[in-house]
Amino acid sequence: MTILVTGATGQFGGLAVRHLLDRVPAAELAVSVRDAGKAADLAERGVEVREGDFDAPETLRFDGVDTLLLVSANGPDAIRLIGQNAAVDAAVRAGVGRIVYTSVTDATTSPLELAKVHAGTEERIKASGVPYTFLRNGMYHENYLGGLPQALERGTLVTATGEGRVASASRDDLALAAAIVVTTEGHDGAAYELTGPAAWSFDELAALAADLTGKPLAHVSVPGPELAANLAAVGLPGFLAELLADIQVNISRGALSEVRPDLGKLIGREPKSIADAVRSAL
Repeated sequence: MTILVTGATGQFGGLAVRHLLDRVPAAELAVSVRDAGKAADLAERGVEVREGDFDAPETLRFDGVDTLLLVSANGPDAIRLIGQNAAVDAAVRAGVGRIVYTSVTDATTSPLELAKVHAGTEERIKASGVPYTFLRNGMYHENYLGGLPQALERGTLVTATGEGRVASASRDDLALAAAIVVTTEGHDGAAYELTGPAAWSFDELAALAADLTGKPLAHVSVPGPELAANLAAVGLPGFLAELLADIQVNISRGALSEVRPDLGKLIGREPKSIADAVRSAL
């Protein structure tokens, strides 16, 4: 059996590879990365490293692969969709036996702009005729932790989420679920909705961070366009600032708040909570 992971030097892909190495011999694992040099540590462990770029489909080598863990790419949505669809087509040409794709919560019905890319890629995979599994990952806890130290210094946590709640999960738990699905049977045709164990608000996040550090922290919600402008002003690319603001506005409207049992069932325990993540981060 050969398993190939795309984006294996990224945050999610790297964690997935780590969990896969706990479950299968390195000789059964391959990775596809843009820069082979960044995967030198994996090569030293016996993992086959293939250099490939979604934006240059002719470089993608999926030959001899039984299961492809297709980790969704980063970048502007239109470019991502083209690249991911090209990867699906390359998998078909190579005769890949199964595709496991990292999608997003409620991909086909979500109001998030982000979901359109994932819905489009899911559609391409379904049309390919290759057996598939969709891992519809919720938001990562980690998305909301990196800015906490700066927020604590300012005394304010600024979002566009209002009183909305989000059922986020840890990136590591989601990567573990991916490794389990890739290495076990019985998942063909499944679309797993993967969330954390509880939905939380940003008022609660601010209160938790304040309690842990002893520093006052108030949550302040602003309109989406104002948040996008603030993010762009501190150097985020325009497409990313708009994407993050769109997610937060939709959180304020109730998207991403539903708690689902799939993640806990796959990993065999309750997923890590946002409180666990904040304690580790701070």
